[in-house]
Amino acid sequence: MADHSFAILGTGSYAPDRVMTNDELAQTLDTSDEWIISRTGIRERHIAAPGQTTSDMAAHAARGALKDAGILAESIDLVIVATVTGDMPMPATACIVQAKLGVPSHAACFDVQAACSGFIYALDTAWAMLQSGRFQRALVIGAEKLSSVLDWTDRSTCVLFGDAAGAVVIGPPASGSSGQILGTKLYSDGGNTELLCIPGGGSSHPKPGEGVPPRHILMKGREVFKFAVREMEDAARDILEHYDVSADEVSCVIPHQANLRIIDSIALYLKIPVARFFVNLDRFGNTSAASIPLAIDEARRLGRVKPGDTTLLVAFGAGLTYGSALVRW
Repeated sequence: MADHSFAILGTGSYAPDRVMTNDELAQTLDTSDEWIISRTGIRERHIAAPGQTTSDMAAHAARGALKDAGILAESIDLVIVATVTGDMPMPATACIVQAKLGVPSHAACFDVQAACSGFIYALDTAWAMLQSGRFQRALVIGAEKLSSVLDWTDRSTCVLFGDAAGAVVIGPPASGSSGQILGTKLYSDGGNTELLCIPGGGSSHPKPGEGVPPRHILMKGREVFKFAVREMEDAARDILEHYDVSADEVSCVIPHQANLRIIDSIALYLKIPVARFFVNLDRFGNTSAASIPLAIDEARRLGRVKPGDTTLLVAFGAGLTYGSALVRW
């Protein structure tokens, strides 16, 4: 049985001030506002300012989550940042965030790299570490500066992504609104790594040069779409069955915000009205690991997530990874 002794105590989010519209992209690409909306549901996305880092955005979202939870940074003993666009290959962005927030030196800080599923992976990891009894309060952050890894001449990818961060504080339940983590499910299919990847820059191809793959996102969109619909549906069904929660009991579904057609397909297959899905990708695009915590925070502030509600989180990402979580508020 799941241990319900830890809960989401506060949420926070951040998106850069700079908004890039579809019309702006159409000035340099063979595309249009109508083309992008009809195929993705995205109208605009936020882009980080020059010099603004992933850790800057992560720290901003984390401060909001700490304030919402009524908890000081000094009481955090675990920081996990889910990201594929860390400030640098080493050290972990979580350590940089630790310093920016003033989290004490006895805290454990590290990054999780599961792409767009990263937040659910990080949530599961933090929950398990708290259950071990060795940690008391965790900051779990999803943050991405995807604008730094885009080919701005490739309309198949650059129109999809944006920059943002979202964060939650997890700890022993307190009075007031909190979300008990009922359970999580994680999966991966490493046989399809080439469908969505950044091939250059790792140990396989550490330096740019002739014949070396690029250091930006490459995606086989049709194949990724099929995988996302199939595996997000399976991940959602598995967790609902495992924890004996019916689709009718789910008040709000917060899916990874990648493509509106994917969300519509999942709603159809799960037989959950699309009106119960929280969608903000029209304003933020795909923010990878930031996607779900950004949406959780906004959904709470808009009253789409209320005390007593059961929320289903479900995501997919490069790896290929996918996963789900249930939270009861």
